[in-house]
Amino acid sequence: MEFKDYQSIHQMLKETVDSRGGQAAYKWFLEGGQLVSVIWEEFYDQVKKVSKSLMALDVRKNDKVNIISYTCYRWMLSDIGISSIGACTVGIYQSNLAKDCKYVINHSDSVLIFAEDETQLKKLLEIREDIPDVRKVVLFNGTYSKDDDWIVTFEEFLKLGEDISDDAFQQRTDEVSPDDPAGIVYTSGTTGVPKGAVLTHDNVTFTAQSVKGSGEFRDGDEMFLFLPLAHVFARTCAYTALLVGSTTIFNRAMPTLMEDLKAAAPHWFISVPRIFEKVYSKVMSGAEAKGGMALKIFRWACNVGNQVSDCKLNRQPVPLCVDLQYKLADKLVFSKMQDAFGGRVRWCISGAAPLNPDIAKFFHAAGILVLEGVGMTENMSFTNVNRADNYRFGWVGPPGPGIEQKIGEDGEIMFRGRNVMKEYYKMPEETAETIIEDGWQLTGDLGEIDSENFLRITGRKKEIIITAGGKNVAPAAIEGVLGASNYVSQVCLVGDRRKYLSALVSLDPENIADYARRNDIPFQHVDDLLKDEKIMQLIESEVAEKNKAFASYETVKKVALVPEFTIENDLCTPTLKLKKNVIIDRHADEIEGMYPDS
Repeated sequence: MEFKDYQSIHQMLKETVDSRGGQAAYKWFLEGGQLVSVIWEEFYDQVKKVSKSLMALDVRKNDKVNIISYTCYRWMLSDIGISSIGACTVGIYQSNLAKDCKYVINHSDSVLIFAEDETQLKKLLEIREDIPDVRKVVLFNGTYSKDDDWIVTFEEFLKLGEDISDDAFQQRTDEVSPDDPAGIVYTSGTTGVPKGAVLTHDNVTFTAQSVKGSGEFRDGDEMFLFLPLAHVFARTCAYTALLVGSTTIFNRAMPTLMEDLKAAAPHWFISVPRIFEKVYSKVMSGAEAKGGMALKIFRWACNVGNQVSDCKLNRQPVPLCVDLQYKLADKLVFSKMQDAFGGRVRWCISGAAPLNPDIAKFFHAAGILVLEGVGMTENMSFTNVNRADNYRFGWVGPPGPGIEQKIGEDGEIMFRGRNVMKEYYKMPEETAETIIEDGWQLTGDLGEIDSENFLRITGRKKEIIITAGGKNVAPAAIEGVLGASNYVSQVCLVGDRRKYLSALVSLDPENIADYARRNDIPFQHVDDLLKDEKIMQLIESEVAEKNKAFASYETVKKVALVPEFTIENDLCTPTLKLKKNVIIDRHADEIEGMYPDS
């Protein structure tokens, strides 16, 4: 594959505007659920206005600008406006506490902040005295009643650059080079202090082309986006949509996710495994709750779907009789699932964490292709992905075009390519520990590469559990299998230097509540069920069934039920990764209770 050497993200955008100017670029929902859109030419005009207003506020080349907001059109608009004039976007998760915002703002040397609404503004006002370099806060939505020139609305902001000429804007865009930083993305911090990965314009434009070379993109495609743009996984896909000319449709908020997804009816979208797990759990528990003939039909359809899935995976023709049965199964069962995703999805990408292969196979059997991929903040969140015409479940696929991979002597996965970050911002020692000789990036992941260059991740170096018997256990795969239970929400495996494995388990709120009602188990709140004997017996039986898939030393012997791990209680990151060290410390008593003889 040949790569174009773009000067900047702005040049990549201008190329798309020139070729697709009158086509829809972005869509978003109004409060009533109505979709509105902007075409590429309109988007470019608005980008210029953002850039000019930043110039009027004396935002210079390499200055850092924060965006603290849920994913939305104005996030993307501001990001492109920032990068077009050589400034650098630094996203902040809207779920971050004020103290966490303060760290990122100060460490990144930010001079200006775009804030979503008054909720985010409140955090900034709380730390105002501690962020003295911030000259202005631009409010995406809402107003601020007090007379305070530190804060302007987005509409007021756009008027600030009216006296900046097109020539001045063009001069700034011409000064941007491929090696200039386009963004700094701070790791979500499962352990230690967040590190800021500096991602250049070349990182962005190269990776978008590599993703394009790995996917099946068509004219007229629409992509649905709900993941946080503060994380590079969502940004990479948004930049790819910009490159290929796909229309990006923004979700309103997480509570309306499935409603918006169905209404958007995208051709492709990206997600984290948690969403697929929740849909899978809801479908399975719903079928079981109906029981009777409906459950028999559902199980029959799944059996037929699995036969078709196996044929496709083995690249074998589907027998005529099975194909006819599948058409009926699709009409009776699978079409309803496809409709929940809008009815037009050709494929979707799962990333950011391992996806249980059984769940991927379930969706495949239902006619929904979930392609697993992998990447890290430090490499634009893209190195490998399964292809629409060449995929396996449980593997993350071959590398994208232009990206090299290899396994180190200790089993660690390593990558090299123009997708690898420039550095960690103001952290030279950490940079040297991550990017070693000849430009190879260390990942901390363990894995294997087969003869077809497919990569399978087997665990994290730092998360490997070594039992008292000396057995090495990779937690992710076991946690994924246990988490596939309808009644389980999250699993944190423990057992390092212990005689056996145990698990901290949180309950699926909806399914466990339905089970409790069906079995006359009294409760006011789901957390009331954590100490219920019947619920514990249910979970233990679920774990015992799942244990059949493991070697004896991998089986989970004890379980402790705990409240859900959330962003709010600081037990998982904004990208829904578990903060295992924090979880283990906080639940030390429950863990000790599972090892009474230690």
